[in-house]
Order: sequence, then C-alpha cells, then structure tokens
Amino acid sequence: MSIIKILPDILSNKIAAGEVVERPASVVKELVENAIDAKSDKISVAIEQGGRSLIQVADNGQGMSHDDALLSIERYATSKIYTDADLYAIQTLGFRGEALPSIAAVSKFTLTTKDASSMAGTEVQVEGGRILKVSETGAPQGTMIAVRQLFFNTPARRKFLKAVGTEMAHIADMISCTALAWPQIQFRLEHNHKTVKSWSRAENPFDRLIDVVGHDLLTLMHPLAFNHSDIQLSGWISDPSVTRATSQKIYIYINGRHVKDRGIQYALFEGYKGRMMKGQFPVAVLFLVLPPDQVDVNVHPTKSEVRFARQSQVYEAVRTAVEQTWKTRRQASWAPAGSERQQPRISEPLFSYPFLPKQAKMDTKIIFKKNPEPDFFSNTPAQIAPDTFLGKMEKARVRSEEHPLYELAESVKTNSPQKFADCSVIGQFRNLYILCEYGDDLVVIDQHAAHERIVYEKLKRQQARKGEGQRQTLMIPETIELSFKESALIEQMVPDLCGLGLEIEHFGGNTFVVKSVPALLAESTIKPLIVEIAETMDAVGYSPGLADALDQCLILMACHGAIRAHQSLSIMEIRELLFQLDQCENPNSCPHGRPTVIRWPLKQFEKGFKRTA
Repeated sequence: MSIIKILPDILSNKIAAGEVVERPASVVKELVENAIDAKSDKISVAIEQGGRSLIQVADNGQGMSHDDALLSIERYATSKIYTDADLYAIQTLGFRGEALPSIAAVSKFTLTTKDASSMAGTEVQVEGGRILKVSETGAPQGTMIAVRQLFFNTPARRKFLKAVGTEMAHIADMISCTALAWPQIQFRLEHNHKTVKSWSRAENPFDRLIDVVGHDLLTLMHPLAFNHSDIQLSGWISDPSVTRATSQKIYIYINGRHVKDRGIQYALFEGYKGRMMKGQFPVAVLFLVLPPDQVDVNVHPTKSEVRFARQSQVYEAVRTAVEQTWKTRRQASWAPAGSERQQPRISEPLFSYPFLPKQAKMDTKIIFKKNPEPDFFSNTPAQIAPDTFLGKMEKARVRSEEHPLYELAESVKTNSPQKFADCSVIGQFRNLYILCEYGDDLVVIDQHAAHERIVYEKLKRQQARKGEGQRQTLMIPETIELSFKESALIEQMVPDLCGLGLEIEHFGGNTFVVKSVPALLAESTIKPLIVEIAETMDAVGYSPGLADALDQCLILMACHGAIRAHQSLSIMEIRELLFQLDQCENPNSCPHGRPTVIRWPLKQFEKGFKRTA
C-alpha cells in the first residue's frame, strides 16, 4: 500500500492559506491589491472585532462576470499572468491566483461582483472551501468580498491571533502604506461601524504623504529624485533632525508594491551618514520604478520581498539620491531667509506608473531653531576660541598608525573619578565631550550620556513618589495626533504615563491632549517623545504596570530631556553637570548602558611622546 497520497483540494487550500493568510491584515492586503488591479478609484474596508468577525472590502472597479466569479475562487486561477514570460515581468500587485481560494478555505466567504457587460451581479457563498450557493443579485459595478469568522475551521491558527487592538493596528498600518502609494484612489477604513480614517483622492501626492506621516512634518520632508538608465527613484526623506526609534516609518515601493528590503534601508542610512545618530531612523518614502523584467516579485508568498537583477545599481541609486538631496539643501541654505528656493524637480519616469509623486509644494523658508537649555543651567554658553589649546589639539592629531599614541586605546579606563566635582575643567571637545584633569589622568565625559543619567535618576525618584514632584502644567495643552497603532498603545498607557508625571488624556479618535509634563522635560518637544514611546513599546511589548516597560519609558524621557550633542556649554554649566553627576547612584553609564566617562593616564601620553620608554 502506497504511503504517499495526493492531498484533497480543501486541505491543499488550507496549507496555502497558512502561507498567504497570516493574520487579518494579510486578508485585507490581498483584497485591497486585487481592488487596485481592478482599476478601482474608491475602496472601502469595513472591519469588525479586529478582523475576527468580519473583513469586508468593496471597490468600484471592473468587476467580474458570472463565469469569472466562479473561476476566481479556484486555485491557480488568475487574470494577471498567462505565459512563462509574464511570470518574469509582473506588472500587477496580485498574480499568484492563490489569495481568494486560500481565504475562502479558512472562513465563511461571500463574493458579490458585477462587470459592465452583465445585467445582474453574481453572489458566491463559500464556507471552509466548499461552495454553498451561487445566485444572481442586484449590485453596482465592482466587487465586494465579505470574510466572516476567519480561521473558524482552523482553531489552532485562530488562537494565535493577537488582541483586537493589535490586529486592527496592523490593518490600519497596511491601509496607510497602500494609500501612500496610490493617492489617486480614495480609501476608507471603518472598525466596528466607526470611521477610523478616510483618505480622499489627492491631486498632489505630497498631500497624501502629509496625511499619512503627519502634518507636523509639513516643512521637514524633502523631495528627492534620481534618474539613471532605466532606474527611476523619487519620493521624500525627512530632515536629519527628524528621527524615529524604529524603521516603521520607512516606506519602500517597487513599481507600486510596498516591500521590505534591508539593502535599500542600508543604502538610505548611508545617504544620511554623518547627519544622524546611530540607532535612529529617518522618515522616508521611496518610490523605485524599474523594468518589470528586472525585478523578481515571486520571492515570498506574501510578496513582501523582491529580488533585483542589478542589486548593487539599485542600492547605489538610493544612496546617491539621498546624498544629492542634502547637497542641494546645503547650497540652498545660503539663500536669504524668506527667499523662495526651487525644490529639486522630480523627472518624468520612463515607465508610466500612477503612483510616482509630483513635485511637492512645501514652505521653503529657512527656519533656525534655538536649542533649549537645561533647567539647571543659568549662564550663557561660551564658545571655546579656535586658537586655544583645544582648538590646536585637534589640528595636531597624529595619524600614523605606527605612533605609540595608538596604544592609548589599550589603557582606557571606564571608571569615574572618586568625585567628578574634584576634576579641573579644561573645556569641551567638538561640543560633544567634556575634558577634565583628575590627578595625572585626562578625564573625558560624554555630555549627553552624563546628563541623560542625571535626568533618568531624577525621574526614577519621582516615579517612586508615584508621580508626585515637580510638574510643569502647560499653559496651552498640546494636542497630538497619532497613527492608529500608536494611538492604541498610548491609550493603554495613559494611567502609567500619568504615574511618570506625563499627564495625557484621550481626546477622541487618534488624538490625545498633553496637559502637564515633568518639570525636567518642560523644554522638550512632546510629540516626538510620545511617538518614540509608542514605537518602542510596540517593539519590546507592553503590559500595563510592567516594571521593565515603565523603565524603558523613563529612559526615553531622560534621553529627550538631556542636553544634546554639539551643544556648547560654559565652564560653570560644566561644573554644575559634574556636581549633579556626583549625586547619581550609577554615574559610570547612561541608562542605555553606554559609558559616561573614560580616563587616560599621563604615562601613556608620555610614552606616546617618547618622554618615557
């Protein structure tokens, strides 16, 4: 008796569903992509209970005839490819012919559709992969698919679904990503009969961009463009001053398809090299257009990854485009304040894709921002003259690898002096590090890391008093609008944030109002802090009252409240910083674990300068 058997169609479809349908957001993605391929300009998505009870996607696209409607739920049936050559030159978002039968195999599925040539619509009802009923029905041109009780017949898969808010956040993110690439399409998202977000059609793609990433970035997103051979790149990148804790706000599109690509991300970071702190991420939207036969989109079942025929050229295009953008901005910065400057023109593509962004209309005035001084500094910062010891020290650096000064690295000590206040202050080096003498040692202190430790321990003590302490009530409460995912997390965190001294209230929808902040953060910009808390908690996981999560929040608050790198400090300010560092329980490292201080002994300098053997 043979032990190898052909699997039944229903079981095969369930296995395929395991690859294609990972969670409710996967279903929404497949159905929305089909709607876009059907030339729709209006797509409505209705969700109930985070997709567990209902996922309904309706469009006004081409629709299907009676026969095509029946074929569409057969495995490997598709209108997107016909020959081998088509498979290697995909020009649509969907093409596998697995989505609908896979979804229908693990749900109670209803397809209602009508094309322009049909007198009546067609309704097909499927349950667990079995067709229950096919009938004519009244329907407008287009397609509506209702997916009820997802994974009802695969309970092992259903139990791994996350909370309603988490699943809904994934759906909202997916719709946002898609809406960003297709500004000419109107999108509407509802959850439990309430409108979550509605994106109206946008003539200028920049309007859709701001609608997705937030109006606070209106003047901080810079257009970029690159055209070489048959590689076209366009989009927007954020000013280096705009950073996020994760890469969630980096959107990459290949021929209109939203993908994840580490190589493109790395090339983007290379373009920012020297302009952004390591571990921080920009906001970026990149649209790459390549000949379809130069991109393999058949790499991953969910089509979220692609492979390039000329990978290195694509990555080099991204890096070059970002670098050229900063060169253009630097040249434009010499223009008088208030003068109009031309934005880099985004060239017309060789391939006509509707999602390529047009030239952005932005306020191009030069804005100078003054760095706020910390609460414990009172004196005016003083610059160290370039002809002083510190100025000459940099010019006199010895670069020869054979010089014994390179042995200094072997003798670096990361332990602090007995008392920082006992150090004699020399000054600052590149407005990054504080230089001091302590006995026969040169002491170097990272000013941001040191102040971060000070602020963190003060906030920690305030937390121990259950938020009691110095709070700064905002004269005008600050209104903050977040994404759906960020909003869902912050709404859970409101009681814990209030306990940390950050009084915040839900204002309805995705909007929150901040009424007061810890006095230590009075000069900080609040929205970036709230967004970074949400992104970090999403990455590490959050449970109300969890000590580790609250400590992560304190670390982020300390980072935002600390003096910044490249900030000039006076001698008195430095001394005050050293005094407060002495009051810390753990002055040797910042809350992230980086050292705050290192020491070089005099004998190593003498050895380097050949004063001793």
